[in-house]
Amino acid sequence: MDDSARPKVFCIGFQKTGTTTMMEALSILGYRVTGPNRAHDKDIAEKVERVVAELSHRFDAFQDHPWPLVYRQMDALHPGSKFILTVRDEQKWYDSYRNHFEGREPTPLAELIYGPETGRFEDPELYKGRLRRHNLEVREYFRDRPDDLLVIDVTRDQRWEPICAFLGLQVPDVPFPHSNPRKYTFLPPKVRAVLKKGGRRLGRSWSKMLRGFT
Repeated sequence: MDDSARPKVFCIGFQKTGTTTMMEALSILGYRVTGPNRAHDKDIAEKVERVVAELSHRFDAFQDHPWPLVYRQMDALHPGSKFILTVRDEQKWYDSYRNHFEGREPTPLAELIYGPETGRFEDPELYKGRLRRHNLEVREYFRDRPDDLLVIDVTRDQRWEPICAFLGLQVPDVPFPHSNPRKYTFLPPKVRAVLKKGGRRLGRSWSKMLRGFT
């Protein structure tokens, strides 16, 4: 298929549902992929629609935030597009999200998605409820259009076939990518976060030491 004739692909699952895996998979399939975009833009709430409209004309595929927030707008702006909702076990998703973001300053985009309480993890339902509501809204929006929406858990189904069949493409002769595998999953999120930060500090210390020998 001529690349210019291929429908655009919007991955509209939230962060930590396999977005990086989808970025790599779509890149292998020949798409120009972007995302995440403008996470640290303090004015993103006011200009997100203009930003995504401009970016949507420059790329072929889109993943991570803010794209899950604008699937209705993209559907209207680019008729015939394909939408992929990446999903994940809710508790595993929350653990992964918390492990990645706890202790960091919330971005303006995160506040737009989860509200002013984002960054605090005392109430898991703040995040789980938002994810659940988004997934339900997406399924309802595409309820009568099964050919336009693929729902997939790439943390479990690590195959090319469902994605390529949905996009009408041949399966490439390379392994399906799987990015950001979780480690130390037997540990609580707070313990994993401490180990993660400790590993970064150790890595910086080793880099400084090695520079002294070069």
